[in-house]
Amino acid sequence: MIDGGISRRGVLQGAAAVGAALVVPVARGSAGGALAANAYISVTASGVELALPKTEMGQGVITSLSMLVAEELGVALNKVRVSIPDGDAPRFAPITQETGGSTSIREVYKPMRQAAARARVGLIEAAARQWGVPPGQCDLVDGVVVAGKRRLAMGDLIASAVLPREAPMRQNLRLIGRPTPRIDARPKITGAMQFGIDFRLPGMKVATLAQCPIYGGTLAGLDEKAALATPGVVKLVKGRDVVFVVADHYWAALQGYVAANVQWAPGPKMADQGAIVADLDAALAQPGHSAKAQGDLNAARGREFSATYHQPFLAHAAMEPLACTIHVTEKGCEIWSGSQVPAQARADAAKALGMGEDKVTFHNFQMGGGFGRRLETDMVLRAVELGRAVPYPVKLVWSREEDVQHDMFRPAYADRISAVIDDKGRPIAWEHRIAGSSIMARLMGDGFKGVDGDAIEGAVEMPYAVAAHHVTFQQVESAVPTSWWRGVGGLRSCFVVESFIDELAHGAGADPLAYRLALMEDARSRAVLSRAAKEAGWGRPMPKGQGMGMAVLKLWGTHIAAVVEAKVAEGQISAVRVTIAVDCGLAINPLGIEAQVESGVIFGLSAALYGEITMKDGAAQQSNYHDFRILRMNEAPRIATHIIASQADPGGMGEPPCAVVAPALANAVFAASGQRMRKLPLVV
Repeated sequence: MIDGGISRRGVLQGAAAVGAALVVPVARGSAGGALAANAYISVTASGVELALPKTEMGQGVITSLSMLVAEELGVALNKVRVSIPDGDAPRFAPITQETGGSTSIREVYKPMRQAAARARVGLIEAAARQWGVPPGQCDLVDGVVVAGKRRLAMGDLIASAVLPREAPMRQNLRLIGRPTPRIDARPKITGAMQFGIDFRLPGMKVATLAQCPIYGGTLAGLDEKAALATPGVVKLVKGRDVVFVVADHYWAALQGYVAANVQWAPGPKMADQGAIVADLDAALAQPGHSAKAQGDLNAARGREFSATYHQPFLAHAAMEPLACTIHVTEKGCEIWSGSQVPAQARADAAKALGMGEDKVTFHNFQMGGGFGRRLETDMVLRAVELGRAVPYPVKLVWSREEDVQHDMFRPAYADRISAVIDDKGRPIAWEHRIAGSSIMARLMGDGFKGVDGDAIEGAVEMPYAVAAHHVTFQQVESAVPTSWWRGVGGLRSCFVVESFIDELAHGAGADPLAYRLALMEDARSRAVLSRAAKEAGWGRPMPKGQGMGMAVLKLWGTHIAAVVEAKVAEGQISAVRVTIAVDCGLAINPLGIEAQVESGVIFGLSAALYGEITMKDGAAQQSNYHDFRILRMNEAPRIATHIIASQADPGGMGEPPCAVVAPALANAVFAASGQRMRKLPLVV
């Protein structure tokens, strides 16, 4: 019996399927000057209003989603005015307001284009009725309906327009597929863009917090008198495992915390790195819960080969630390922050306050990075804990150290793959055991059935055909809280699968490219791997101490391959050049895809070379960028992105580049040095 695994992506993709088939009731424009295509697109006399159903955190959805609307409505991109709406789940249903899992474009692509197409047809038909001509003789161009020499602006047609139930999407595209600079770049460059951490209110105080550094520990004592004597400090709020220092400004709050000399008591279960890894390794010896059981492992005959891989806890370390402004009154609560789940944040705040959701407003902002961290609402709940204790609005700002050491970390994992090899060196049986924390178990509670759908992604649908293919998952928890980190399963599975297949190729004395291609059945995966290898010059002679490695992934509706050229010298690993080939379906904004690739490569290389959170005596040992390193400018490789033209539905791009770069780098290190890397971060 195979236990069913569910992932958050599965939930989102289900919502996307419903949204793609959604039939919106007939709507009529109002005399008030707006034609509502749906809950988040409306046409006005001056342009188009788009209430963004997904949150912008640097991935470029403001631009790409605006392009979809502008394309269908036949308006210039600068005529689409974008707002980031408050958390409001009913308004956007069945579309979710959750931004994660590389689902934004996949979830809203068809519903958004279809809604805008309905508005376009409604406006055209209104003009055609007025002129007494067939609608087929009309078009909507640059905000004007035209038929020969006749012209009517959209604003003049809003009141008489009736939206049809269905409308065809445009086939001759003028904007989709064209490299387009981000429309929010200028306000970011000039500093005009307001993020959650920038928000201010009259009479607002600023607070910082210190949470017990030992997971499960509690507050033991502090010098409240000394803290309150610090100039600018106005109040201390104490909780079971937290201290908030409220002040006139952030620096005073920090100084007040130092003066408080806070003491902590350890918790009942102390997290220690050695014990955590030992528990993971021990779990690999257990049967685990079956996620895939294709074919008979015991029937395979041949040479056996196995390898074990380890991956560490990872912090998100986004550029914008967590911040949340809150004002709690008898009438209700207002919150200002940046969240990947604004509707959930609103619901969680209401529950914590004992209020109805109608009494809570969550104002959402662009984010200076999210990477899955802001899929959680713990920062909002901490703000609620503080806000209910003070009568004035207060902005709670996490220090960088607090942000890193009290993250919801990407889980640590241990994987073991055992394969039976035939006389040609190819796998005929493949058993993949996965051990690690289950994020979905925390989310689902009693509904969890043993297989974490996120953790097994990329392992059950690997790009290679093997007759007998079994995957199991064993949940292993410690005191360390875990969550999503720019993907989970696809990221961690790709490192394991692509490292192992590379080992098999070298063990068979085969070229890693030819070996992979011989095992791959999917034409799109074969195409991206071949293209990346060609563009990188695969097989050319390399200087001593340098080598090439590759990796390929089919996930999130995207096929992507990476070839990394690495150098190993004086005990240091550096990535010299990274070549990416990607087929992500219809490329809405090629310039945005390139940016996602470059971002993912840098993010993935940073984790592969430096990313590691370790636990000692119950506490995280790293605290800031000095010991949780990000790749520096002088360490960044040359990155070449090759987008393969495709008419398939758009796939995700937030996570795939990050997933393929680590195994490609590890395989390149082997080619350069002969050292096989089975543990992240890579150390020679």
